[in-house]
Amino acid sequence: MPESQIELIAHLARRAGFGATREELEEYGKIGYEGTVDKLLETSSPQWMSEYLIRRYHPDESSMLAGLSGLEAWLYRMITTDAPLLEKMTLFWHGIFATGYPKVLNAKPLSDQIRMFKKYAMGDFRDLLVEMARDPAMIIWLDNQQNHKDSINENFGRELLELFSMGVGNYTEDDVKECARAFTGWTIGNCEYMELRSARDSDWPYGRISWHYEFDAQDHDDGEKEFLGRKGNFNGEDIVEIICEQEATARFIARHIYHFFVADEPPVPQWPYQPPRDPEAINQIVQAYFDSNYDIKSVMKFVFNSDFFKSEDCWYEKVKSPAELVTGVMRLTESVDRPQYEHSSRQLRMQYMGQTLSNPPSVEGWDGGTTWIDTGALVERMNFASEELGKLETPGSKELFSKIAFEGNGEVEADRIIDICLKHLGTINVKDDTRSKLVDYASENGVIRVIDQEIDDVGKEKIAGVVKLIASTPEFQRA
Repeated sequence: MPESQIELIAHLARRAGFGATREELEEYGKIGYEGTVDKLLETSSPQWMSEYLIRRYHPDESSMLAGLSGLEAWLYRMITTDAPLLEKMTLFWHGIFATGYPKVLNAKPLSDQIRMFKKYAMGDFRDLLVEMARDPAMIIWLDNQQNHKDSINENFGRELLELFSMGVGNYTEDDVKECARAFTGWTIGNCEYMELRSARDSDWPYGRISWHYEFDAQDHDDGEKEFLGRKGNFNGEDIVEIICEQEATARFIARHIYHFFVADEPPVPQWPYQPPRDPEAINQIVQAYFDSNYDIKSVMKFVFNSDFFKSEDCWYEKVKSPAELVTGVMRLTESVDRPQYEHSSRQLRMQYMGQTLSNPPSVEGWDGGTTWIDTGALVERMNFASEELGKLETPGSKELFSKIAFEGNGEVEADRIIDICLKHLGTINVKDDTRSKLVDYASENGVIRVIDQEIDDVGKEKIAGVVKLIASTPEFQRA
């Protein structure tokens, strides 16, 4: 397969997953670009590191007694999964339906919510919205347990319309109230007791008690409602059906998909006042949404096969989130084949870069884009990537040394070293100026000699130095 096709598949792997090793890219190359899209979209039977094994090394991933328990297990899943798009879609929905620990105060339902996103991430958008509305963490996060037929609480109804589906300017205040009425009675079982009980640590060794959804028919307002111009005795499912029929919903979700998978858009609060970066692409995604009857998997297949996605104009146009960067780096090292006690520090490094999963900065989630890059965060990102990828004893590094040793006995030219390293790290295309500086560094750092198909420790350190520099380039920090 031409190298240009491998480079295109590498672009797909960065966006539909967390990047790929050169070996993975060459395997994808055997089935072609469209075949790779289909393979990534096949998420029905994902395999990843055993959660039972994880809990033996990290007991709190079972007990959920610490504040943000469950995140290490999620990071393990992202690093070791053979269905990276499923985890990427879970991150996508987590960013839209942002729910955080400071108000929920219980790691178990937050962890359960992530599992729910994964289960419904690639299906019918209606099903996802209904399950999100029934999710105990979301109910507590947006106060729907306080939404009663005789005293409505508008919080969930407002955010459902404003941040989860339609966007500002596409509904009225009356629509918010009628939406809230339709979701009265959507609560958690034995609510008052369970809120108190689940916050206690007295259930050891079994861990925190989770919550479960319950529909309280006696507290549900079953009167006639008027919502978005329609009248009826609507319940929550009816409201979701009406929402999904709206073009505003299709455009809102389409822009989110474009922002997350294609190219960075401005923060969501600016969307009512700033047009999309590529209006025609948004129109095409909207059409795919309606043509597929709101099926997210079909929409994503259209996006990944579209000309606007494959265009080189959008390559490296997205800044990787800390979760994407940490996951992608660790997948390249190929060193996470079992639980590791040092894994906790990787989760902390992600937080130092500015992203704590299950703890977004607001109900709007993370803005993304260049907001990930400030002076402190950039240094942390560069240090993490160079430290992990520069370790000599990881399987990924050993594979790189073998590739260079395979060049044959004698000196390996600096230009060739750079070629091999760029391909090894996921087939990265750097700008000519960047490449020139990398070649200069490799030349000035001394030649690499292969003797009897072996590279000595000094040579390995020099190669690791090249890898560290590549990990600091804008192209590596972007997707």
